[in-house]
Order: sequence, then C-alpha cells, then structure tokens
Amino acid sequence: MSSDTLAKIPAVPDAPDHADSLRIVPQRRFGQWAAAVVVLALLGLALTSVLRNKAFQWGVVADYFTSDAVLRGLWLTLWLTAVVMVLGFALGTLLAVFRLSANPVLRSVSWGYVWLFRSIPVLVQLLLWFNIGALYPELFGVKTVDLLGPAQVAVVGLTLHEAAYAAEVVRGGLLSVERGQIEAAQALGLSRWRRLRRIVLPQAMRSIVPPAGNMLIGTLKGTAIVSVIAVNDLLFSAQLIYHRTYQVIPLLMVATLWYTVVTSVLGVGQYYVERHYARGSERAR
Repeated sequence: MSSDTLAKIPAVPDAPDHADSLRIVPQRRFGQWAAAVVVLALLGLALTSVLRNKAFQWGVVADYFTSDAVLRGLWLTLWLTAVVMVLGFALGTLLAVFRLSANPVLRSVSWGYVWLFRSIPVLVQLLLWFNIGALYPELFGVKTVDLLGPAQVAVVGLTLHEAAYAAEVVRGGLLSVERGQIEAAQALGLSRWRRLRRIVLPQAMRSIVPPAGNMLIGTLKGTAIVSVIAVNDLLFSAQLIYHRTYQVIPLLMVATLWYTVVTSVLGVGQYYVERHYARGSERAR
C-alpha cells in the first residue's frame, strides 16, 4: 500500500481512559450531619441557659472560688485521696498476692475480705468506724471512745473499702500476663524479684493503669461522702459557708467546678501514664 493511500485512511481515535474520566464522589451522610447540628444546638441552648440563669449567681461563685475556706477543704480532699489510694493499693496488692497464693488459708482470707468490703456500702462502713467506741469500748486495753477523729476515721474507712477493689484490679493485671513469658524468664535463670520487675509488672501495668485511674477519680469524688462525719473536705467547707449565707446553689457550683478541674487534670495524667505503659503494643498505635 502506497504512502498516499495510507495518508487518506482516517486515524482511529484513542479509547477514553475510564479511570481518568470517573470522578469519586464521597458518600453524603445527611443523617449524621443533621444529628450533629441538632446536638450542637441543644448543647448551645443548655450552655446559654446555665450562663444566663441568674439563680446560679456566678458573681458569688467567683468570689468564693478561691476563698481560704474552700481552698483548705480542697487541700484536705486532695490529701485524703492521695493517702487512701496509696494505702488502699498497698493493701490491695498484698490481698491480690494472697489470692494468687497456693496457700488455701491465704486465698480464703483474701476472698473473704474482698467479698465483705465490697458488700457493705461505704457510707455504712464510715458510720460503723465512726461509732466503733459504741461497739467495742476497749480493744487490747485501749479505750476506743474518741480514739479516732473524723479525718482518721475517713482514712481507715475509705482505705479498707478501696483495698477490696484494688485487690481485684491488681489480680486482674497479674493474670493478664501470659504464663509462657514467666516460664521463659525462669528458664533464663532470672530471680523472682527480677521476673516481677522486668517481665510481670511492665505488662501487668497495661491492664492495671486504666481501672486504677478510674478508681483514683472515683475516690476523689467519693471523698465527698466523708462530709457526713464532719470531715472538713471540699463539700463540707462549701456547706459550712452556705449554711451561714444561705447561698446554696453558688456554693455547690464552687465545689462542682473544683471537682471538675481536678478530675480533668487527673484524666490527662492517666492518659499519659497509659501511653507510657502501652509502648510497643497495638494500643499505643
């Protein structure tokens, strides 16, 4: 075929590239956007009603928020929370070790302790310890009447209560470590203390820290119950003020805001502690 003939043949157009011609359209989620708008509108209305409601008396809240009486109550609340958590987890760890022991007596005592103190409401426990003098006027030759003040009763009652829950938290964390890793550490000749420090605890803490953080926040808020035995904590300090000034709502808002601030700070701390112990795991990613 000559070159002139080839020149007269029309060129075949290239096939369209379907991949380039198709346009990806994201799925429209009208329901989700509508729900989000409704929720935001409701939150805005709730926030506006709180801020514009004169019954809250925000000026009074600002006046008492950093008052000496409130700050002293806040300090006692923080001190009580720290002491109860340290002592509670120390006793709870001992109970968890007893529960995992091969000794049937230790296992039974630990189980009985956890069962008993988880069965009795914490308010009832506090009232029983507060009235211990009426139950046992004398123990081991020591008169129990007025032996413990309200703050000491709060420490004892809350510590014994929290230890029962801490024991289960620690026991669950220890059981979460695979037995094969402990056996591998034994095969390497590691001592029991090194196995606990190097192998068991770093992995157990991944399971212990989240519920322990929740217990810490719960204990902070739970200390408000000691106001029934006249412990001068944050709530009791607010109550003393509004019994004198009759400004109930603003003083309750002062206590509420302080509890919110402290629990938020503890929540941030819990997040970073969890991330520290979750290094190298799927949870960290």
